[in-house]
Amino acid sequence: MAVKIRLARSGGRKKLPFYTVVATDARMPRDGRFLEKLGFYNPTESFGAERTRLDKEAITKWLEKGAQPTETLQKMFIKEGIGSEKQIAKWTKSIAEKGAIAKAKKEAEEAKKAAEAAAEAAE
Repeated sequence: MAVKIRLARSGGRKKLPFYTVVATDARMPRDGRFLEKLGFYNPTESFGAERTRLDKEAITKWLEKGAQPTETLQKMFIKEGIGSEKQIAKWTKSIAEKGAIAKAKKEAEEAKKAAEAAAEAAE
């Protein structure tokens, strides 16, 4: 069974979400059955208020067992310092690579548009 640590929308209302951080089987739906609650994330709170509460011991336990966090939670765990140094380095590298890939795609599109504009101007 592949275990994921991910966000499950557990409350809030339209346009004001409230998420619970859960450990769940990867085959379960986003808001479906879960194995354990690990904390919460409230993205609508102001930065001075409590936006997240994470059970660091339980998360570390699941990470040691091989659970894979989602990209959003990887960023949270890096900020909170949760996980081993090796895991944090791996997550940081993968997040940076995804950003570099997106940047390269954007630059390629801009170059293509510039080439098309130059071709039209030459006509």
